[in-house]
Amino acid sequence: MNADVMRAAPKPVEPVRTVVDGVVRQVEVPPLATVPAGGSLADIPFHNAREAPNTVVLSRKHPDGTWHDVTAAAFAAEVLAVAKGLIAEGLREGDRLALMARTTYEWTLLDFAAWAAGLVTVPVYPTSSALQARWIIQDSGAVACAVEDTAQARLISAERANLPWLAHLWEFDTGALTRLVKAGEHIPDAVVHARRAARTPESVATLIYTSGTTGRPKGCVLTHGNFFAEADNAVELLHPVFRSATTEPASTLLFLPLSHVFGRMVAVGCLRARVRIGHAPSISTDDLLADLAGFRPTFLLAIPYVLEKVYNTARATAERMGRASSFDRAARIARRYGEAAENGRPGIGLRTARALYDPLVYRRIRAALGGHVRYVISGGSPLGRRLAAFYTGAGIDVFEGYGLTETTGASTVTPPQKPRLGTVGWPLPGTAVRIADDGEVLLRGRHVFAGYWNTAQPPTRPDGWLATGDIGELDADGYLTITGRKKDLIITSGGKNVAPAPLEDWLRAHPLVGQCLVVGDNRPYVTALITLEPDGIAHWRAMRRREGVPTRELVRDPDLLAELQRAVDDANRLVSRAESIRRFAVLPGEFTEARGHLTPSLKLRRAAIIRDYAEEIDALYGQR
Repeated sequence: MNADVMRAAPKPVEPVRTVVDGVVRQVEVPPLATVPAGGSLADIPFHNAREAPNTVVLSRKHPDGTWHDVTAAAFAAEVLAVAKGLIAEGLREGDRLALMARTTYEWTLLDFAAWAAGLVTVPVYPTSSALQARWIIQDSGAVACAVEDTAQARLISAERANLPWLAHLWEFDTGALTRLVKAGEHIPDAVVHARRAARTPESVATLIYTSGTTGRPKGCVLTHGNFFAEADNAVELLHPVFRSATTEPASTLLFLPLSHVFGRMVAVGCLRARVRIGHAPSISTDDLLADLAGFRPTFLLAIPYVLEKVYNTARATAERMGRASSFDRAARIARRYGEAAENGRPGIGLRTARALYDPLVYRRIRAALGGHVRYVISGGSPLGRRLAAFYTGAGIDVFEGYGLTETTGASTVTPPQKPRLGTVGWPLPGTAVRIADDGEVLLRGRHVFAGYWNTAQPPTRPDGWLATGDIGELDADGYLTITGRKKDLIITSGGKNVAPAPLEDWLRAHPLVGQCLVVGDNRPYVTALITLEPDGIAHWRAMRRREGVPTRELVRDPDLLAELQRAVDDANRLVSRAESIRRFAVLPGEFTEARGHLTPSLKLRRAAIIRDYAEEIDALYGQR
């Protein structure tokens, strides 16, 4: 896509719906951007440098906490220098380079440098165990691995005996990129440009390994064309986000892992659209708030957990200040405003009430996100109608999306100016969504992956559709709602089918709930295991003077159980009596990735949790 097309005004986009027996079974949206006939993602930095050399495309945080801008010309020069170093170290076209680091400037730099050198990058979650990292490096056949720090270097080094073809291990914190630049000084620029010219949209860009809620992760083969189809159509559709509807240039601070396709796709889209990017490696509350305040982004990409955390922290702060009732009134008004905005312009009374609470509550919410955020792109799991409406009322438009690693990110997204709370929007332009007879969501489009690495398994069904494993439905206007995972459906001993996701998502939004697992397969009724959210329970302890009570005793506290019961009762309003949670257990520990209960993208490993908490589950059914 050339610069003139990228800067064009957004085009109208309307879904084409297929109705069968009065029910919408398929929705398709025509593309707003087509995949280029040639070239690759490696060209982006060099095109930017040629067309807009002085445009700021990134900002880099220095050790003193200040942010320093990086122009398109400067970034392209760095990419070229590091690419020459990779070639000097003997890496050949098509070789795989593993990347294990938090969300940093170096990650993005090495990603583009590897592409410029004709390599295929293989992300490894920075929190991966030695066995997880070894599997990805082994399966991908990576000949080089770049890590962020000494701890990660030691983790990989301990596995070197099992990785005989891993020839290089580089560490960012000890100056690996500087040494690569030095090593490549004798390589002519033309060598890099020749490798870059040999790449096409059909060339493999990256292997991203699925989180693997069951079994070993599989490497999704994503091409440069997949990224072009995804990123270019997202940029064109979300024109107010990437082009900014105000005089302030668009910018975003990336803090989600670049190992995940969501953050990676947005990073590519931002560089493609020349949107300024910053990186925040730490997601601890204090560190992230400081980075947001210093960078001041205009939009963010987030998972629902982050938006829940911001809301719950604001509510807890108000309670400590004795203003909980005022915050709750403001939250109700924000939700009413967001729901009214869905159907048109809110009335004068609602606009007046919202204006009253803006300086008292909503501005503080926006300030926590840096003060300039107008948009949030949310993905990973359903956000929920309540939070989406609240943020809209607080002055932040939320574009909720749905997609898979296999679809290079989003396959559906909320269309601008046409929100539908509680849904994940329409198909991304260039995408078709179909609901199968059993309710499974099927996808088709140019962004769908090329297949799994090292397997003969075809990427799609014989009819050309990608089976997602998710259950969903399309409304009369073509908006998609995800109701659960096909393999997670619970069938009680009475034969009732229960989708656990809506109940779990609703409960997880409560400030005291960290995670929730709904149980009931082959059982007489539905129950739940609940973990406590650390910040939320710390606040609850302080407000009720329970600081000295051990957690194992606290989980039996009548006041705490009564509050959680009210949350469960609230969630049960979503479902029928047969689907409702009858009993629950509060666990003294958390579900964590380290304990094998969560994937790196914070999805529940159901089988592992049910196995490890079999005794607690049996007790909920009187079997202990």
